[in-house]
Amino acid sequence: MGGNFTVKKILIISPHFPPSNLAAVHRSRLFAQHLPAFGWQPIILTVHEKFYEEKQDHNLEKLLPVNLRIEKVTALAVTKPRLIGDIGLRAFLPLYKRAKQLIQKEKINFLYIPIPSFYCALLGRWLHQSTGIKYGIDYIDPWVHYFPGSEKLFSRHWFSTQIARFLEPIAVKKASMITGVAEGYYKGVIERNPHLLQQAVVGAMPYGGEEEDHMAVTKSDLKPYLFKKKIGKIQLVYAGAMLPKAYTVLEKIFESIQNNPGEFENVEFHFIGTGKLPNDMASFNIKPVAEKYSLWQKVVFEYPQRIPYLDVLVHLNNADGIFILGSIEPHYTPSKVYQGILAGKPILAVLHAKSSAAAIIEEAAAGKILTFDGAGDIASINQNFSTSWKHFTNYLASFNPENVNKNAFNKYSAHTVTKELAELLNSVIKQN
Repeated sequence: MGGNFTVKKILIISPHFPPSNLAAVHRSRLFAQHLPAFGWQPIILTVHEKFYEEKQDHNLEKLLPVNLRIEKVTALAVTKPRLIGDIGLRAFLPLYKRAKQLIQKEKINFLYIPIPSFYCALLGRWLHQSTGIKYGIDYIDPWVHYFPGSEKLFSRHWFSTQIARFLEPIAVKKASMITGVAEGYYKGVIERNPHLLQQAVVGAMPYGGEEEDHMAVTKSDLKPYLFKKKIGKIQLVYAGAMLPKAYTVLEKIFESIQNNPGEFENVEFHFIGTGKLPNDMASFNIKPVAEKYSLWQKVVFEYPQRIPYLDVLVHLNNADGIFILGSIEPHYTPSKVYQGILAGKPILAVLHAKSSAAAIIEEAAAGKILTFDGAGDIASINQNFSTSWKHFTNYLASFNPENVNKNAFNKYSAHTVTKELAELLNSVIKQN
């Protein structure tokens, strides 16, 4: 550990943590890995894995720092019928009790709560009230979010939105810090709670890329198993969940492929982990759209079930390129960009013109991008995607990962992103 500073302690409440295979665990995992380099000793407070619903990935545990302190609590079991599923609710009281003990006994300097689980954000307010601890909330996803159907009275999405609008002001009322993977994820929070402008430090920190994860893959004996190399085929991989507002973009891409069949005879798009349910091999999201445009099992393939993280990296390494699909919202910053760059594969991206992901790819000279200007401009995707594909195939033919500007990418590494978090933490601690 370099630098002359007094080590401070941060308690991170992350009810899902390795061996959980949920994507959000990497936020806390990578922060915990790099915070000690900047004078902050992390303690992870999580829920014991026997209470997880999702499949577990014990290879993820091998990526954790050897000396990382992890505290685990119990939770209510999931009942049948499934009345309470959210782990933040099932473990709310045990998390509160253990967090209070740690804060009082360990001289914790700051409490940090990445969400979801959104209900855990309420722990910050409650613990601040009972112990005086300063706390921050990190928006991995927006809490108050309007899904398709949110406007339909008494629907499931309507209830979710109303609950979020009621609980969020309670949770953030005394917060000293508000962060998120992009400014757009917490911008609405500040607008709805303007007192935070004077009270809290705010900052956007994207998911950072971790080169050591990719090195771990090369040292493992893991092999790809979802698809095999095919002579004469360019195989692109999209890995991870689909956002609701990305489907309109996807439809225009598929429409372009359908309208120009001869230009896409040599490509396969493989969608991994895009299903409605993480453990259901039949919960297809992409398949119905592909069938609508007669592309299923010809150009488009989907493996809905979430697979282990290192297995995803193996398939990225086995692909010819990485497919990045953005949303009609400009603040959507796909963390998949970082994985693609670190995998050393060329990127084909379709992104909102104002997305920071587009800037990342452009700066690193890591691929080809088709941009559009929001929901009102998605028709241009159908018109321009075939031209972008031609540009990408030309780029692919001469692609050399050594030519990718890694220096441009350094500011998006997990180490640098964590440094930004540490600077925000230090500024909060200095305040009275």
